[in-house]
Amino acid sequence: MRRIRVLIEIIFVLGMIGLLGGAGWLIWESRPPDTGSGIVIFEVEKGQSVRSVAESLKARGLIRKSAPFILFYKIFHQAENIKAGEFALQAGRRTKETLETLLRGKIYLHPVTVPEGLTAAETFDVFLSASFGTREAFETGFKDIAEIALIDPAAADLEGYLFPETYRLPKGVSSSEILSGMIAQFKDIFGPEARRRAAEIGMTPREAVILASLIEKETRLLEEKPLVSAVFHNRLRIGMKLECDPTVIFALKRDGTFGGQLRKRDLKYDSPYNTYLVGGLPPGPICNPGRASIEAALFPAAADFIFFVASGEGGHVFSRTLKEHQNAVRAFRQK
Repeated sequence: MRRIRVLIEIIFVLGMIGLLGGAGWLIWESRPPDTGSGIVIFEVEKGQSVRSVAESLKARGLIRKSAPFILFYKIFHQAENIKAGEFALQAGRRTKETLETLLRGKIYLHPVTVPEGLTAAETFDVFLSASFGTREAFETGFKDIAEIALIDPAAADLEGYLFPETYRLPKGVSSSEILSGMIAQFKDIFGPEARRRAAEIGMTPREAVILASLIEKETRLLEEKPLVSAVFHNRLRIGMKLECDPTVIFALKRDGTFGGQLRKRDLKYDSPYNTYLVGGLPPGPICNPGRASIEAALFPAAADFIFFVASGEGGHVFSRTLKEHQNAVRAFRQK
């Protein structure tokens, strides 16, 4: 019996030594790799095995060896799944921390900034240059007005309703999902209060968005937007043509005839968008306006200006009479 007890004790001691040795090896091989620091975008493909993920991490220098990663997963996390997608992994971290990020971390979202005042076609170019969506899918979705039909039953497409914003997107998101997200942002900005305000000033939501698109293209200065809005509201009220250069440029671009600079003869271009020839608002938005231009369209400044012209210093000079306007035009030409 004594021999048996001694044998058991020896086996126990050897087992403990082996266990401690194994734990020591695991801890040692799981130490941060000598690859510096910084963020590394790492992608886990759908259906990729744990072993394959481990090998990819090793190849990218994010872990020292694949075996400790696999062992940590099998011992502590076998009931969990490694999510597919892109992750922003901090280089120089322990294997266990890297594994936990892949199990519980957030999928990396790519920021894509859409500036105010772009047309839909220009907006699609922004996403395409960032490798999101396809042109064919964007152009197809552009004609689907189902999501804005209640706000604008007269809409033929989504021009004006693709809200400019910085969007954070996971890799692989579809063109239709992007468009839906942009429309949702527009609806959030142009909500029930904005629609009530449009009714108060005698405009439909569509008319307010059209006017906002003109304001967006006329000035980038936030402090000028309500004044530009006042000019357009005043002209609409007295039946005066808007004479908005960007509407002519939009018409020329739409027909593929814009040469890069607006010429005097272009002001006679035959188009329903030419506000030098046609009274009232153009048939539709000429770009996708931002929040400030939408608010300016709904809340114009309490001013009786009828004219404005570039100041030559980045802004505009606003005038109440034709004589004041002509003086401002002469001053601009002299500059």
